[in-house]
Amino acid sequence: MAYPATMMAAQLHGPKDLRINQVPHPGAPGPDQVLLRVTAVGICGSDLHTYQDARIGDTTLNAPLTLGHEFAGIVEEVGPGDALDGEFRPLLRGMRVAVDPAQPCGRCEMCEQGHPNLCHRLHFCGLYPDPGSLSQWMHVPAHTCFPVPDDFDDATAALLEPLGVAIHATDLAKLRVADSVAILGAGSIGLCILQTVRTSGAQPIYVVDQFPWRLAVAEELGGIPINFRARDAVAAVREATHGRGVDVAIEAAWADQSIQWSAEMARLGGRLVLVGIPGDNRLQMNHATARRKGLTIRLARRMKHVYPRAIKLVESGAVNLTSLISHRFPLAEAPAAFALNDAYQDNVVKVIIDANR
Repeated sequence: MAYPATMMAAQLHGPKDLRINQVPHPGAPGPDQVLLRVTAVGICGSDLHTYQDARIGDTTLNAPLTLGHEFAGIVEEVGPGDALDGEFRPLLRGMRVAVDPAQPCGRCEMCEQGHPNLCHRLHFCGLYPDPGSLSQWMHVPAHTCFPVPDDFDDATAALLEPLGVAIHATDLAKLRVADSVAILGAGSIGLCILQTVRTSGAQPIYVVDQFPWRLAVAEELGGIPINFRARDAVAAVREATHGRGVDVAIEAAWADQSIQWSAEMARLGGRLVLVGIPGDNRLQMNHATARRKGLTIRLARRMKHVYPRAIKLVESGAVNLTSLISHRFPLAEAPAAFALNDAYQDNVVKVIIDANR
């Protein structure tokens, strides 16, 4: 198979310094790999962290990095070996797939215990030094690929990744039917969590954010919107629950004061799930709030093997991912897309970058 010498990729060189570069085409896939023609890539909040600071948590960039980890594509070539997908079925050229960006080793203690998201040797697309999906082609391990139904468009397939994070967060919440929930943050992760907890039978579901257009989407999806710029969000939840608080609070914002608010919203003996990533890499909460309430606190680390469940939820109509998409850009305009998303301009909710347009 003949390959072009170079391809286009969006690479971060420093804080807010995203450039469109010509980089070498990856060439033929290796054993148990596929060559993927990337179709759609979503911009995630964690991408924005890296974009803003050239760092996320304690991982810093030491060289230009291709960003992107919410993505889908078309299998263009299958490498030697079994090349089995995430459900142990053969991958074939021309298949449309969603891709789990995490690449666990499958052999360490955590992987063997069923926690691949905590793998000791985890590689992750778009997390330095591993290149991400904002390029025209890339190699991915076959087992990270999940073929999608024909009626899924490329953007829907890409958004199975944030939906997977939402499923894992919902699993950690140990929800019971009719549990009350507060979700802090109405970005794409928070809006996916809204839909997964609703599907799990939670009610009522309060959604806290500062942007009216995002809260409008949350309301359309069954949430009760609370704008913390317009009213005290903690007081609003307490009033709505007659002082009891919610059974489960899920923080899916920027993990600043929102963590403390989540703890204050939770009832005595309640559960708190932390999904957001703090920009300053610090978790801040009044100890007395959590201790005196006897809160159970779980921190979400991405997801486990949830793509098959995510596909079922979308296929059945229980979850609507296209309702989150507000903007689309071609790959050549990725710097403009990130700048718009970073500034929360033009009522942005979810940005999709079409990698081969």
